[in-house]
Amino acid sequence: MPAQIINGTLLSKQLRADVARRAAALTAAGKQPGLAVILVGDSAASQVYVRNKVKACEENGIHSIFEKYDASLSEEALLTRIDSLNRDPSIHGILVQLPLPAHIDAHKVIEAIAAEKDVDGFHISNAGLLMTGQPLFRPCTPYGVMKMLESIAYPVRGANAVVVGASNIVGKPQAMLLLQAGATVTICNSKTRDLAHHTRGADILVVATGKRNIVTADMIKPGAVVIDVGMNRDDEGKLCGDVDYAGALEVAGWITPVPGGVGPMTITMLLVNTIEAAERT
Repeated sequence: MPAQIINGTLLSKQLRADVARRAAALTAAGKQPGLAVILVGDSAASQVYVRNKVKACEENGIHSIFEKYDASLSEEALLTRIDSLNRDPSIHGILVQLPLPAHIDAHKVIEAIAAEKDVDGFHISNAGLLMTGQPLFRPCTPYGVMKMLESIAYPVRGANAVVVGASNIVGKPQAMLLLQAGATVTICNSKTRDLAHHTRGADILVVATGKRNIVTADMIKPGAVVIDVGMNRDDEGKLCGDVDYAGALEVAGWITPVPGGVGPMTITMLLVNTIEAAERT
């Protein structure tokens, strides 16, 4: 029996309806949530991501400021602008789209954002809070994955969870959130020896490496929940994930498609984090 699909697009619509309701309540109380998005350079992919984020804000009652700068913008000028936004009471969240041009230190930029406005959840203070089980902000993609598991009422506590990919943006925080929810967690990466040995034991398998087909059907435990965070292009130029979807569909119990799975959830959880930031002030 084919796996059941976890529809990220549908779940996102449901969550955004709640975001719009909370934004309206805050606005009525004289405190409209505000998000500032900064893009430096001309990356086509980044422009698409940013455009989708700004559009999502506008559609759900969040005031958004979008600032685009030439790739030659100095690090000092960017840090000065971030400092100004940190002090702006109408802005509750600040997002600097990554990657940045090579002459700008991304870590320095992330640390310059006030922790209470770090809606991406990348600031070292927020990473530390997440590690200790008291997150102020949950990074958007891992937060979205947890909402997907919640939507199917999957019993995370006691489950064996395997995360393939150990980035600061997805893999590491995903492992922390699963651990916090009571799962037994294994973190792998693209260089893990005998990756299949680990993935075959996973009740929950989250794959986030950016390597197409790194996980195939024979590497999946029958009935497992497979969350594909990857975003790649196949030989025909179509979007695909890190998992061999056609094969996995016949083995898994639940699976996320690409596109239409984790992607929409990432932007939705950015909106949720912005609302949470506004509600705290």
